[in-house]
Amino acid sequence: MRYIIYSILILCAGCQKEEAPPIIRPVRAMQLESKELVRLSSFPGRTRAVDRTNLSFRVEGQLVERPVFVGDKVLKGELLARLDPKDFEVNVQNALGSLERAQAQLRFAENDYERVQKIWKEDPGAISESMLDQKKEEANQLKGQVRSLEAELEHAVDQLGYTKLLAPYNGVVVATYVENHEYVRAKQSIIRVLDTSQVEMVIDVPESMIASIPSVEGAVAEFDAIPHKEFQAEVKEIGAEASASTRTYPVTLLIEQPDEEVIYPGMAGYAYLYSSMPGEFSGVGFIIPPAALVTDSNLSTTYVWIVDTDSMTVYKREVEKGRLTSEGMIILGGVEEGEWIVTAGVQYLEKGQKVRLAPVQVDEGTE
Repeated sequence: MRYIIYSILILCAGCQKEEAPPIIRPVRAMQLESKELVRLSSFPGRTRAVDRTNLSFRVEGQLVERPVFVGDKVLKGELLARLDPKDFEVNVQNALGSLERAQAQLRFAENDYERVQKIWKEDPGAISESMLDQKKEEANQLKGQVRSLEAELEHAVDQLGYTKLLAPYNGVVVATYVENHEYVRAKQSIIRVLDTSQVEMVIDVPESMIASIPSVEGAVAEFDAIPHKEFQAEVKEIGAEASASTRTYPVTLLIEQPDEEVIYPGMAGYAYLYSSMPGEFSGVGFIIPPAALVTDSNLSTTYVWIVDTDSMTVYKREVEKGRLTSEGMIILGGVEEGEWIVTAGVQYLEKGQKVRLAPVQVDEGTE
C-alpha cells in the first residue's frame, strides 16, 4: 500500500512540473547583398602635381618685373616675370632697318634688270648678254640678302618675346628663385609652377600583386589631411621596374581636383583598388566580418551560421573563404544573396538554436 502511495505522489509531481521553454538567444546578423566589386588591400602613397615646371628665360638680362608670389594662382598666358626689353627692342629696330634697306636695293635691282632686259630684247646689240646676266645676278643676290635679314628680324622679335615669362597652364606658384633687379642668365630657374587641376598619387604595389593591376576597374583615395572623404581615381601608369630595396612597383593614379576640397601636392594618404577579376589579388564575393567565421578543430573547414528566417533557428554551412581585405573577409562561395548570417556570438550557438535578431547599434553622431 505504501509503494502505491509513493507512486501516486511521484506521478502527481510529474504532472505539476511544466516543460521549460526553449532558450531564444539574441544575435547580430547581416543580410548578404549582391556581389559587386570588392575593396582590396590599401596602399600608402603621396600626391604630386601632374605638371610641375621650373620656368626660365631663354635669354639673359635684368629682371624688372615679377608680379607673382608663392601661393598665387595663375592663369594660362598670365605674365609671371619680365626682363628689361630695351636692348632687345634696339635689336629689333636695327634688324628692321637693315631689312628695309635691303628691300629697297632689291626693288631697284629688279627694276634695273627689267629695264636692261627690255632694251636687250628691242636691240640686242645695244647691251651685251653678259651685262644682262650681271644685272640678273645682282637681283638674285639681293633676294637672298632680304631672306636672311627677314630671318634676323624674326629672331630679334623672338628674342624680345623671350623677355616675358608667361604661365604655360592654369596653376599655382610654389617657389620663386630670383628677385627684381637681379641679373639672370638664360635657362636659370625663375619660378616653379604646378598644375593643380589634376593630381597624381604614386603608390607602391608588391611584386606579387603587380600582374593584376591591369584588371583594376576602379580606385578611391583617402588623405590624412581630408578625413572621412573619398576621391575617385584611375590607374594612369604602371612602373616597369621594381625597387631594389622594397621589391615594390610604383603605380601612378590620376585624381581630378574636386570642387569642394583642394588636394595639394605632397599630401599623404591611402589608395584602395577595386576589381572583379578572380585571383590572389582580387575576387568577387560577399564581404563579411571575420568574427562571423567558424573553423573546425582541424582548421581545415570554415563555416558560417545561417539564420532560417521562417523558423528563426540557425544551422552551419561550409563556405569558400577568399582573402582578408580592409573591409572584411571575402566569401567566394557557399552563401547566396539575401541570406542572413550571424556576425557576432557564433561560439554560443548550436544547430537548431532559436534566435532573435538584435537591433543594429548606430554610432553616435550618425543619423
